[in-house]
Amino acid sequence: MRLELLFPGKTRESYLKKGIDDFTVRLSHYVKTDFRIIKDRSAGKDTARAMELEGEELLAGCSRSAYVVVLDPGGRQLSSEEFARAIDSWEGQGRQVVSFILGGPAGLAPGVIARADLLLSLSRMTFTHEMARLLLLEQLYRAYSIKAGTKYHK
Repeated sequence: MRLELLFPGKTRESYLKKGIDDFTVRLSHYVKTDFRIIKDRSAGKDTARAMELEGEELLAGCSRSAYVVVLDPGGRQLSSEEFARAIDSWEGQGRQVVSFILGGPAGLAPGVIARADLLLSLSRMTFTHEMARLLLLEQLYRAYSIKAGTKYHK
């Protein structure tokens, strides 16, 4: 299985970038992970139009046969163990690609949410979209370490 992580804009905060890079390297021991970064359109005045354009680009960046997981505050909350079981289930189903889509500061277009095979919430708390990237990668690494039975999770 291969993971695709899609989000708008580059990570600007250096401390987050370091964490993202660290967990990307760690995760690479378990699974191939591709990043697809689209243009951040949040600086424009027409927020609704920017969300639509971002949404179109995010969906266009997904592999056609991908199982699409969209991060959304209203999504399902999973424990780390449940997340590991979900990944195990996707692998068992023969999924070739799982795409994780994170929105920008304005959120996600309704079309992106409608395309989701799973709406996933990292927490009921609010995080910056850049922080969510790091949290997602950490949880992916944690899930794979749970599946492998390593000490990281404990």
